[in-house]
Amino acid sequence: MGYEAQTWWVTGASSGIGAALARELAARGAEVILSGRDEARLAEVAGAISTETLTLPFDVRDYDAMLAATERAIEWSGGLDGFVANAGVSQRSRATKTDIQVYRNIIDIDLVSQIAATQALLPHLTGRGSGKLVFVSSVAGKVGTPMRTAYSAAKFGLAGYADALRAELSQAGISVHVVYPGSTATNVSRNALTDDGSERGRSDAVIDGGIAPEQAATTMLDAIADGQREIMVAEGMEAALFEMRRTPDELFDQIEAMVADGYMENLEADD
Repeated sequence: MGYEAQTWWVTGASSGIGAALARELAARGAEVILSGRDEARLAEVAGAISTETLTLPFDVRDYDAMLAATERAIEWSGGLDGFVANAGVSQRSRATKTDIQVYRNIIDIDLVSQIAATQALLPHLTGRGSGKLVFVSSVAGKVGTPMRTAYSAAKFGLAGYADALRAELSQAGISVHVVYPGSTATNVSRNALTDDGSERGRSDAVIDGGIAPEQAATTMLDAIADGQREIMVAEGMEAALFEMRRTPDELFDQIEAMVADGYMENLEADD
């Protein structure tokens, strides 16, 4: 599968992996919808793209704004072929020192808001009988990582939602992909929340020396086109840790076979 003449919506598209994805999608011929909180930075990303673009700035925690953006995105070019749930915020703080509100904020942004956006799109995608849903988790969503308890909880949860959703949609013509980036050279560490909810304001050497966002975007889109359900974007120790926790494709196949055999209908009948 290529991307030419398709329409894709990318959240968290003002910088980092999201911006690189938007540029790479356009380079492969797709029209791109870009969302994020920073309208000016979204405009900069859109200005560097040669295909048609639409910017829909909003805060993912603003449910009404998200619903309005969803309606506009669907109307813009007659339908969506792909959606990338990429918006998120990381963490750098010890659990023993972290205020509970930090957990609530990170889980709201990284998990609940991503689920809400996807749920809003499902009627459109199931009605079309086609489409791709892409969830950007993290290696920290496969392997619990120190100083990231809230972030790992949210990213594990996002992967769990995506895996369950994939099974439910396996007979509906919609594919679901979960991306697990490792250290990538973005502002993720600089923008991470500390124990009191403030931004960290500085980066890590491992992040600064990480994979280039452009390389990450290329890896992701190639893997999506190849139909991979779990997509690793990591190197070195992070890649090794991910492989230790990778879900076997045979297990995904078995769960999807349960759905094909009427598992959901049987449960509903019991109700």
